[in-house]
Amino acid sequence: MKAFQQNTGATASGSSQAAPAGSAAPGKDTRNTGPGRLLIAVYAVFALSATARAGYQILTKFSEAPLAYLLSAFAAVVYIVATVSLAKAGRTWFKVSVAAVLVELIGVLVVGALSLFDAVNFPHETVWSLFGRGYGFIPLLLPVLGLIWLYRRRPTLPFS
Repeated sequence: MKAFQQNTGATASGSSQAAPAGSAAPGKDTRNTGPGRLLIAVYAVFALSATARAGYQILTKFSEAPLAYLLSAFAAVVYIVATVSLAKAGRTWFKVSVAAVLVELIGVLVVGALSLFDAVNFPHETVWSLFGRGYGFIPLLLPVLGLIWLYRRRPTLPFS
C-alpha cells in the first residue's frame, strides 16, 4: 500500500494532493504523455541511428577517425540514456533526463565546434559533427526542446 501511495500521490485517507495550476500533480509524472511521447520517439530513433552508425564506423573504419567514432558511440549512449530516462517516471529519472539532455547539448556544441575547426580529427561526420548537419540540425534542436519540455514538466516540490 505504501508503494501505491508513493507512486500515485495518494494519502492514507485515499485522497490525493491538488497540484498548482500548470504543473504536474506531485505523484503523477507526465513527461511521457502528449508531446513527451513524440520527444521520446525522436530520442529513440536517434538512439538506434547513432548506435548503428557508431557500430558500423568502429567496426569498419575505426583507424581513419578514432576520436570521431568514439564520440559517435558516446552520443549513442547519451541518446539511449535520454530515451529511457524520459520514458520513466520519478524524480530520479527526471534528474537523469536533465543530466543526459544537458550532456547532449554540450556534446553537440563542443563536437560541432571541434568539427569546424579541427578537420584532422573529424575527417568523417558523426551524429554531432557540424552541429548535426547530417541529420538536419535536429541534434542541435533536440536538446533545446528536451530541456524546455523537462522544465515545463519538472516535479513539484513536496512543501509547495
